[in-house]
Parts: sequence; structure tokens; C-alpha cells
Amino acid sequence: VQLQASGGGLVQAGGSLRLSCAASGRTFSNYAMAWFRQAPGKEREFVASITWRGTYTDYADSVKGRFTITRDNAENTVYLQMDSLKPEDTAVYYCAAEEGVRDGVPKTPDYWGQGTQVTVSS
Repeated sequence: VQLQASGGGLVQAGGSLRLSCAASGRTFSNYAMAWFRQAPGKEREFVASITWRGTYTDYADSVKGRFTITRDNAENTVYLQMDSLKPEDTAVYYCAAEEGVRDGVPKTPDYWGQGTQVTVSS
């Protein structure tokens, strides 16, 4: 599956951004989807995931209550609504999927989007 992330940008602390990730190439609803992020000098980390029907979601503790992951299987797109952004949310954000993972959390993704930069100024 090919993934194309978009929606990043520069925002002030306390602001909001909505990331999108469009999928193509394979049946989107066969996959749970996830967002990861990588800040400068740090390892890539899990942010959020959503199962194929959107029934279950999972979030990193650092973003719980501020970020919301959703998906639209008719549009083959997964979203990440980010509110109350903080400078420490600054990172490149990647959408991802793992072969064979539909109802769980993609922990070792096989497919990655190209990344979209999110910068939060203080």
C-alpha cells in the first residue's frame, strides 16, 4: 500500500493542525493505521493508531486528550486532529500500516508515508 501524508505546517503553541494520509494500491480497510513521529535527534515514536473499522483507537500518553485519530474507508484516508499543540510536538509525522494487522496496533509497520513536518512555536 502507498501512503501519502499531508497537512503539516507551522503553528503557535495552543493551536491546531489536521494531518491527512491518503492510501492507494491495496484495500485500505484491510489495515489498521497508525501515526508515528520523529523529532530531531530522537527515535521515531508511536503517536496513535486506529483499527480497520475505526472501532478502537490507541494513543501515546503524551498526546492523549489532545490528538484524535479517525479514518474514512470510503475515502481511503486516515486523519490526525492535533489540538492544544505544544513545542514538544514538533516533529516529522508519518502514517504507517503493517501487513496482517487489522484489529491491533501496527508496532512494526511495513508501509510508511513520506512524512509531513509539524513545527510548533512557543
